[in-house]
Amino acid sequence: MTATAKREFIPLTIAILTISDTRDEQSDKSGNYLAEAVQQAGHKLSSKVIVKDDMYSIRAQLSQWIADPSIQTIITTGGTGFSQRDITPEAIRPLLDKEIPGFGEYFRTISIEQVGTSTIQSRALAGTANNTYLFSLPGSGNACKTGWQDILLQQLDYTHRPCNFVELLPNIAS
Repeated sequence: MTATAKREFIPLTIAILTISDTRDEQSDKSGNYLAEAVQQAGHKLSSKVIVKDDMYSIRAQLSQWIADPSIQTIITTGGTGFSQRDITPEAIRPLLDKEIPGFGEYFRTISIEQVGTSTIQSRALAGTANNTYLFSLPGSGNACKTGWQDILLQQLDYTHRPCNFVELLPNIAS
């Protein structure tokens, strides 16, 4: 395939994890938004789960999905702030094979327009584990929209140029 040849869209299988002590299926606006956005973009939603802000519950669910070869991407929402209960980055980091620092950096950069200097309180992060992408977004609806629309929508699209995350997945874009 030449560098200018048109690529076909490759749907990924994506799981959504909401991390919250207060949300349920009815009130999980961020998780529901992400689940809908993933499907509208043409990807397959593997599952959507809500877990409490508990390090081991978070790790248990993520580990199950990371071990599942049919899931290429996991998006989490919630638990990325600075409160006592916000432990998502601490739960995720030990599971990662490689961190993607540019994700959190860029997320905070584009969030300045919406929340100003409060963006420095976001600990959004991303990485890979067992050939699975993990993206951790804050729990607010606006933050999830920003993360999806301004970063993930393009980076999880094989047709996006000059490069994207899909083309780096083994056995996907060969």
